[in-house]
Amino acid sequence: MNTPKDLKYTKDHEWVKIDGGIATVGITDYAQDQLGDIVFVDIQTMGETLDKEQVFGAIEAVKTVADAFMPVSGEIIEVNEALEGSPETVNKDPYGEGWMIKIKMTNPSEADGLMDAEAYMALL
Repeated sequence: MNTPKDLKYTKDHEWVKIDGGIATVGITDYAQDQLGDIVFVDIQTMGETLDKEQVFGAIEAVKTVADAFMPVSGEIIEVNEALEGSPETVNKDPYGEGWMIKIKMTNPSEADGLMDAEAYMALL
């Protein structure tokens, strides 16, 4: 199971990369593996400001649909448009080209409560 050590993780299987006040978010390798073949990524929250743990989108796989949750509070400033035409990118490269959103954090200290790779692996 690929779990990069330079990222933070949530109990809901999102990963977070913090760069200044911006958080890039996607789902973990474990999450994409559990979902199976992803056929659609639905994110209609561009430009919205959402609280931590609110739903920012949905991930549709062949057999199920899963909500994607905000790991930190903030404004969604970018959505990965490439996923519209190639949702399977989330399966192939969850920590790279398969990222989902970028958030301008309103409360950066919330990131301190996220898990490191070791804690996330223990959760699994």
